[in-house]
Amino acid sequence: MNKFVLAIIALLCWPLAAMAEDVAQAQPEKTTPTGVPVQPYEPGIESSGYVWNEMKSEKLRALRALGDPLRGEIAIEICQGCHKSGAQGRPDGSYPRLAGQHDTVLIKQITDIRAGRRDNPKMYPFANAHVISIQDIADIAVYLGTLPVTPDNGKGPGAGLALGQKLYESGCNKCHGDKGEGNGDKFYPRLSGQHYKYLVREITYIRDGQRRNANPKMVEQIKPYSNADIEAVADYVSRIPPSATVKAATKVSENKPAAAGKSVAAHVATAK
Repeated sequence: MNKFVLAIIALLCWPLAAMAEDVAQAQPEKTTPTGVPVQPYEPGIESSGYVWNEMKSEKLRALRALGDPLRGEIAIEICQGCHKSGAQGRPDGSYPRLAGQHDTVLIKQITDIRAGRRDNPKMYPFANAHVISIQDIADIAVYLGTLPVTPDNGKGPGAGLALGQKLYESGCNKCHGDKGEGNGDKFYPRLSGQHYKYLVREITYIRDGQRRNANPKMVEQIKPYSNADIEAVADYVSRIPPSATVKAATKVSENKPAAAGKSVAAHVATAK
């Protein structure tokens, strides 16, 4: 069977697969005795067959969608109760900054939470399929990427900055960039401007296997880190000026729907 025939079959099957997902989403979901939706579970990094950032289901559909920042500005209203006005998050680290983040990263994280690959039972009731659609996810992600990042993020004590810089420049910058700008094409998040306490918590979760949708390469990189190492590198990252990378994050969002960069396009084109 030649490639042309296979391509036609794939195009014909895609709507059927999407319809099957919509039917599955329409089914009643589990709730607590008080009616709060219960986050599902999907195997993550703790399982032997784990594939990081596998292109399938809702993630693939959201990446293929044409995000509209105007619609996103309306849809994000539900997010502001926790992530605050302008999606600047909270300095105490309880909720991260989302402003200026790559749209691809946001789509990955939201769909991973919906699928149950990243544990976040607090967010799930506000992000499940009965509250926001696939199109909403794409719209919200694009809008958030256009928001400016203010320099008043939560920072650490400043005692171990030399160590933090050494650790960051010895490996972290290969994925997250010298200025913490991340890489939307490869789904690596922007770190500059993020709250110190949030960074400490999430890096610790990744090191200890608690963030189950983590990139195995990052787990390997930070596995030797002590708690003091994590605090030092988080403090250093929290002090990287965010203004230098706002434009880079916005540019990713503007590339939709042809996917945010060549790497994403390659992922989407080859996904089943």
